[in-house]
Amino acid sequence: MDSIVFSGRYIDRCSELRPQPAALEDALARSSTRIVPVLGDQCLIDDERLAMLRHESVAELIDDPERRTFLGVRDDAHVFCVAVDDMGRLAGDGEFISLREASGRLPANDSALAAYARAMVAWQERHRHCGVCGSQNRLLDAGFVMECSDPDCRHRSFPRLDPAIIVLVGDGDRCLLGRQASWPAERFSTIAGFVEPGESLEDALRREVHEETNVDVGACRYLGSQPWPFPAAIMIGFHATANSTNIVCNDKELAEARWASRGDIADQTVILPPKISIAYRLIEAWFDDHDGPTLASLGLPAPPLRVPRPLDEKN
Repeated sequence: MDSIVFSGRYIDRCSELRPQPAALEDALARSSTRIVPVLGDQCLIDDERLAMLRHESVAELIDDPERRTFLGVRDDAHVFCVAVDDMGRLAGDGEFISLREASGRLPANDSALAAYARAMVAWQERHRHCGVCGSQNRLLDAGFVMECSDPDCRHRSFPRLDPAIIVLVGDGDRCLLGRQASWPAERFSTIAGFVEPGESLEDALRREVHEETNVDVGACRYLGSQPWPFPAAIMIGFHATANSTNIVCNDKELAEARWASRGDIADQTVILPPKISIAYRLIEAWFDDHDGPTLASLGLPAPPLRVPRPLDEKN
């Protein structure tokens, strides 16, 4: 499964430079160096591209090593990101919009870079204090290490990822979809949930599907993954085969679950998640695995860009 939004080889991360502060200071002084500002879950865009600023635009922020992160090198330019507190200081450099909205407007490599920057800033902002002793953390290794400032502790934290399975369960010409209570009545998506300690990905898949729908799953097959920086998930996508079909929404995470046929999708009885999500790609791969028309060939209206958020609130 290629070309998944927020992923790809869009930058050389040059991890060997992270513990070299002198080299990074030299990089900051270069006219080619670019800075990606991050405001909460928003990125700055200008003329439908990710705004990548020169040093002087954010000098008072980027010159503080406790606020900047070295992302890597793209097109021979060193790229850093920096958290900003308000949009006023950069009002003339573009428009701050949510990463979700930006992903539908930006080129793929810009969307992926913005997601990378957003993920790093979100991790740093959520780990300002040591998880062992509560002392303030300090930023090391160009933003990739948080170290406790207490000399008797010095506990180190590293960028966090929360693995989550997401699965399209098939039963012949039908697939299993679920709807959360906060979604519109016709909006459905695939089943997803976080991997728990002591589980394999396959264990988590079978548990989540059974907990949420009562359906038992047999064989499963990995298709692909997607970084999902809202704030720190990695979505691990599967197709699976149902061993049972009776649906009961057991744990109240879903307001409704149903079996949907290709016909239901073609006539828009169900509305799919937006195309930026791996959920859509899993549904598309299943839909296209037959002798009829492909999902893309149907010319269905683009789903609303607002992405279902089954995992965000758990982080």
